[in-house]
Amino acid sequence: MPENKLMLSIKNVYKHFGDNNVLNGVNIDVKKGEVVVILGPSGSGKTTMLRCINFLEHADEGSITVNDFTVSAKEKSKKKIRTLRQKTAMVFQQYNLFRNRTAVENVMEGLIVVRKMPRDEARQKAEAALDDVGLLDKKDFYPSQLSGGQQQRVGIARALVMEPDVLLFDEPTSALDPELVGEVLECIRRVAKTGITMMIVTHEIAFAKEAATRVIFMEGGVVVEDGTPEEVIEHPSTERTKEFLQRINA
Repeated sequence: MPENKLMLSIKNVYKHFGDNNVLNGVNIDVKKGEVVVILGPSGSGKTTMLRCINFLEHADEGSITVNDFTVSAKEKSKKKIRTLRQKTAMVFQQYNLFRNRTAVENVMEGLIVVRKMPRDEARQKAEAALDDVGLLDKKDFYPSQLSGGQQQRVGIARALVMEPDVLLFDEPTSALDPELVGEVLECIRRVAKTGITMMIVTHEIAFAKEAATRVIFMEGGVVVEDGTPEEVIEHPSTERTKEFLQRINA
């Protein structure tokens, strides 16, 4: 597959909740292997945009393409939406682990339910994914026995094991105590080096500088700035981006 292949295309996406226009025509193209960090103030539409990619939210207008498979916002076919979802995997703020299942059972779940994989094979793959995030020794622990950082790493393993075309992170460290943030960011850095295409909504500026190949700043439901970390974080071209970065770095 060519390295400059388009892996994700968000075209003219609009979304409103009642009178609140959250997305106002978002256009983003992401190439294979890019690590795109989305920055922006609360209410700028970052999380809604992420959720529209896999139809956890249905956009009002526009289309989403993942690895040449396009679904329009108006699409009613559950089968097409399910196919699109299988090309992405999401890591949530709140981990969303099943409390009554062990780490390895949480990671296996999607393989068994969605991919219809035999249990033994699913367990093997799940253990390999836990090993990738440094948690193989905790495979039989329940979420209540794991720290927040460890739970989030199980969430990352669960996403990785599905071998998605695009991995989506919705503020993966925002629910963590500050001392646990580093281990999750380190885990994401390691995943990024595997060449998987990633889109990450985060407020971690230092992480964006180091791990992102591209940074997008959103405000008012549109893309205000899009460029390399150096361009957007070190030399922002709009006053709004400068203000935001000064406030967040204060």
